[in-house]
Amino acid sequence: MAEGEPLGASDLRRRSRLAQLQDMLRQGGPTRLGDAAAALGVSSMTLRRDLARTGQPFSLLGGHVVPLGDGPSRRGYALEREQDSHAAAKRQAARRAASLVEEGDTLFIDCGTTMPHLVEALPPGLFLTVACYALNIAQLLSRRPQTQLVLLGGVFHPASATFASDEALASLRRLRINKAFLSAGGVHATRGVTCTNFNEVPVKQAAIASAAQSVLVVDSSKLGRLKPAFFAPVSAFERIVTSPLERPEAATPLLRAGSRLDTAPAGA
Repeated sequence: MAEGEPLGASDLRRRSRLAQLQDMLRQGGPTRLGDAAAALGVSSMTLRRDLARTGQPFSLLGGHVVPLGDGPSRRGYALEREQDSHAAAKRQAARRAASLVEEGDTLFIDCGTTMPHLVEALPPGLFLTVACYALNIAQLLSRRPQTQLVLLGGVFHPASATFASDEALASLRRLRINKAFLSAGGVHATRGVTCTNFNEVPVKQAAIASAAQSVLVVDSSKLGRLKPAFFAPVSAFERIVTSPLERPEAATPLLRAGSRLDTAPAGA
């Protein structure tokens, strides 16, 4: 507070900053402390003091400002909302993908609502090393006594139950992955492979770069669709494992583009 300034003026400015911060996080999710401070026109120390006051709807975690109670209902994609959508088709595609896993493989398993079916379909006796960054995937993998789990940590994103950090990306780049299993919200022959959450993009791209083989696992409703966050061309994947086709015409552009569609048998 400047000398001689009324006591309430600094409180009003702080409340205005916090209101702006709340809008910022509602639109973009967790953000770095320094970036948030710069956007608000204050120092990181000032913003730290603001956040330290009790009763604020924010928390400072790992150098990021995280909204408390930033649950799935506030976000464009919500894990809980999506898990029952096309569940049978997701299970079919995931079981087909799980059949590609071999003893001793080092895997990357992506986030989303298809990948839990893949984990559940893995033969229980296989010795595997698996890297993941999603809480629901890690919980399932932790129950497999023959699996060495590598959990990539960082700031938690509740909408997709994922973690993200620069350290996690560095760890992923150091791994040598036999097979990376990726999920997506859209698969388009010319516009590429896309998802909803932008924070997932660097992790997906690092996994693809580190893997000897990258496999896209999607139910067939995703073929021909687009989501806002691009992360790879279809050519980045050795194969696209999918469920029996809901719309056979959606597969035609992918086949013409040279994509290898590996379709699960009906009833699998």
